[in-house]
Amino acid sequence: MQYRTLGHSGAVVTNYALGTMTFGAEATEEDSHAILDSYFNAGGNFIDTADVYSSGTSEEIIGRWLAQRPALRDTAVIATKGRFPMGTAPNDVGTSRRRLTRALDDSLRRLGVDQIDLYQLHAWDPITPLEETLRFLDDAVSRGKIAYYGFSNFLGWQLTKAVHTARSQGWNPPVSLQPQYSLLVRDIEFEIVPAALDAGIGLLPWSPLGGGWLSGKYKRDQRPAGATRLGENPERGMEAWKARNDNPRTWTVIGAVEDIAAGHGVSPAQVALAWLADRPAVTSVILGARTTEQLADNMAAADLRLSADEVSRLTEASLPQTGVYPYGPMAQEQRSRKMEGGR
Repeated sequence: MQYRTLGHSGAVVTNYALGTMTFGAEATEEDSHAILDSYFNAGGNFIDTADVYSSGTSEEIIGRWLAQRPALRDTAVIATKGRFPMGTAPNDVGTSRRRLTRALDDSLRRLGVDQIDLYQLHAWDPITPLEETLRFLDDAVSRGKIAYYGFSNFLGWQLTKAVHTARSQGWNPPVSLQPQYSLLVRDIEFEIVPAALDAGIGLLPWSPLGGGWLSGKYKRDQRPAGATRLGENPERGMEAWKARNDNPRTWTVIGAVEDIAAGHGVSPAQVALAWLADRPAVTSVILGARTTEQLADNMAAADLRLSADEVSRLTEASLPQTGVYPYGPMAQEQRSRKMEGGR
């Protein structure tokens, strides 16, 4: 795998991270520890979790794994998140100082560490003043409870506002943003990617296989069944089967992925991951796996090199669908400029 800096920080992470949302839910503790071992044996060093994953169980599983392998604590870069509800009371959710103080301490305890390397806000909080949240994060860095902080699921204007608010106050700025991003979900390229590039923010894409769609496991007009996420719940979240199955773009993208995969003799998942890992601003792609076999296949993407023509084919096949304004071709041309002048 490649090493990259975590955004504009000096911390170094591998270009594929291990997502642990399955730990304690779709993967037992024994299986989760095996997945962690496989990931680190393959050269990875970046673990991503959250307090809300299995209501804290994912963090606890990672904490027990670290306790059994103390030498790896100096190698592992640990990221977690806080913001979503961990209870039913009004102050059990959000990014207020009160909420995050408890959330951070609880995550430190569950993980069994003195410092979290990357602490992330899981989403924007429309109620808490941004200054309150950023001052808490700056204090947490100063006190050594976290090394760096970042965000997840922020829009472009929210990211830019946070960056410039922190800078104007002399507080530590964010280093990363975790958005949904894949060949099937590219709308972040209109505003969020440019905002990240402008601020030196590293992107950590989640759902890089589009909830399994880009792995080749689903077939057109065949309602999924069996032991897959959509087989168990076809209406699951943003990757629900009907909406994507009915969209011709989905199958254009999957067709291109499968053709290129066949040419290389690799899985479709590896092609989709290799394309994403080399997109502008991407620091590390978050891999989620139920089994060590799934993880091994996904991590093999680190050895895949796509040609310029293959990258171009995937990029063209997956172009986001837009209206005329403000993201259509003519509107984009209005914001461009030739060095030599003219239109």
